[in-house]
Amino acid sequence: MKEVTVYIEICREDVKLPQYANLFDAGMDISAAEDVKLFPTKTVIIPTGLKVAIPEGYEIQVRPRSGLSLKTPLRIANAPGTIDTLFRDEIGIIVTNTDSAFYNIKKGDRIAQLVLNEIPRIRWERVDNITTIKGNRGGGFGSTGVKT
Repeated sequence: MKEVTVYIEICREDVKLPQYANLFDAGMDISAAEDVKLFPTKTVIIPTGLKVAIPEGYEIQVRPRSGLSLKTPLRIANAPGTIDTLFRDEIGIIVTNTDSAFYNIKKGDRIAQLVLNEIPRIRWERVDNITTIKGNRGGGFGSTGVKT
């Protein structure tokens, strides 16, 4: 299995490093660095107490944890979020409380997962008619049979 070194700085006290729950998991759980009270229907940035230096050609995606999405009213607002190579500030997880009641996150709660992705660069090639390029499926939104 390929491993990529990502440098990490702990910038708050008693913060957990992200970790994989199982050997072949794609995502690592990341935790809140402080207690946060989420007001009903509001979106906040939850600090993680971590800063990273991601190698060139990579990004870290912030994704929801499936159990948290299933069992709570919390949603990762910009999922998947992207942490770019040159971002050096503290990682914050943008979370929305979709409920009409308060929701409390405790320091150390696993709030999201991080996935490292290699990012190739796009090289645009302009053409006069895109439908002549092999692979045109012939339709757009709803064209594959989804009926409303």
